Amino acid sequence: MEGRPDGCGSPGDPNNCMLSGGCANQQGELPGGVRIWHSLLSIPGAIKEDGRGPTVWDTFSHAFGKVADFSNADVAVDQYHLFTEDIQLMKDMGMEAYRFSIAWSRIFPNGSGEINQAGVDHYNKLIDALLAKGIEPYVTLYHWDLPQALEDEYTGWLSPQIVKDYATYAETCFQKFGDRVKHWITFNEPHTFAVQGYDVGLQAPGRCSILLRLFCRAGSSATEPYIVAHNVLLAHASAVDIYRKKYQQTQNGSVGVAFDVMWFEPASNSTEDIEATQRAQDFQFGWFIDPLMFGDYPSSMKTRVGSRLPKFSQSESALVKGSLDFVGINHYTTYYAKANSTGLVGALLNDSIADSGAITLRNQRNPRFYNLSHSIWLYIVPHGIRSLMNYIKTKYGNPPVVITENGMDDGNNPFTKIKDALKDSKRIKYHNDYLTNLLAAIKEDGCNVKGYFVWSLLDNWEWAAGYTSRFGLYFVDYKDKLKRYPKDSVQWFKNFLTSK
Repeated sequence: MEGRPDGCGSPGDPNNCMLSGGCANQQGELPGGVRIWHSLLSIPGAIKEDGRGPTVWDTFSHAFGKVADFSNADVAVDQYHLFTEDIQLMKDMGMEAYRFSIAWSRIFPNGSGEINQAGVDHYNKLIDALLAKGIEPYVTLYHWDLPQALEDEYTGWLSPQIVKDYATYAETCFQKFGDRVKHWITFNEPHTFAVQGYDVGLQAPGRCSILLRLFCRAGSSATEPYIVAHNVLLAHASAVDIYRKKYQQTQNGSVGVAFDVMWFEPASNSTEDIEATQRAQDFQFGWFIDPLMFGDYPSSMKTRVGSRLPKFSQSESALVKGSLDFVGINHYTTYYAKANSTGLVGALLNDSIADSGAITLRNQRNPRFYNLSHSIWLYIVPHGIRSLMNYIKTKYGNPPVVITENGMDDGNNPFTKIKDALKDSKRIKYHNDYLTNLLAAIKEDGCNVKGYFVWSLLDNWEWAAGYTSRFGLYFVDYKDKLKRYPKDSVQWFKNFLTSK
């Protein structure tokens, strides 16, 4: 639908930008140079082609009952073979950047050792194809898919040996692709895979000790999440140190981390709930960003976790501190937080969740405004993104921020006709409302936000949710050769991105 001259649709139609302060400037640019981009970090299928080695997620997803619909990512949306067509979709939308991940086991099938040239060749083709269409690559080096060989050899992220192997992998990517890739993300959601993989055991490699090992065969929920997080931070810092010393001056790139960050609000005005809200944020975001900004963990974590929390040596603290060029934020929702006064959670769980002393609750005070998406964890609370941006500005000195993921999902109902599934007005409203609040954070509050990536370009295999969840702007027909169909949100974003 053709919009008004300012790029917005007519009031009331799904293409109406409705951004306070006016629509985007040229090419989807918000005031202050903020760009609107898209991402798809999915496992792209072709898991046994061109020398790729197995990963912990291959193992996990093929184990019975680990994925909601008993599916796996052997094919996923097959972007491995369809990337040329997908890049054209991006170009047609007016996209200027695309965030994707490199699979460690395509570069090093065994996690270390000999480089797999076929894997290097594939990513060279992908990067070159993006640049040929004027699309800037934002590359994530690790999105949870640890080479299985390293898990078998030394339990992966539980061993300090992983720091060296990850640094070697990262440097290989800098060498092979850094002449064209100017934006690196070392880790996607380290908090998620530390907790989900090693605390509650709901994601790969599925380790935990909670509830008398009803879910996991091995692990220690009380210690392993902290060990994993510590090694991740050291691996990130080691990679950044290599990049800054050997590559940044000539390649002129930047390096960040994509953190998963909910916003938390106190469930009441009581001192106990206000303090619990801060602890909830410390045990989520602060756990990872405080060492990178200040050189150590939050004081609440050191007090409450005690000797189970690894310590940075003086040299490690110096290495970790300041090792962020930008802060990536994956933000979807807002929860309430309250003090765990009953001790019930602690009695059932001896882990990082209980250690926080906070109970987090879905934000459902006013269903009219706080609607639920398909995922039971994703309440739609647009003002949370503004509050979060101001928190980062105040606590961490207003660093450059890129929203590396933001979006909502619909369910994958096999009985819904495609033409009906394409009518995603709820998604349009979600992005409109979150962007409105992001714009206010930039213009009115002075938050240093540089970009916004939508999750995601395509419907996709969503980890433990399998194919039950559809986050994409493009509908993928899993029953018919993975054909892509534009949802209404594609036209909305196209108007937004190409507005003059």
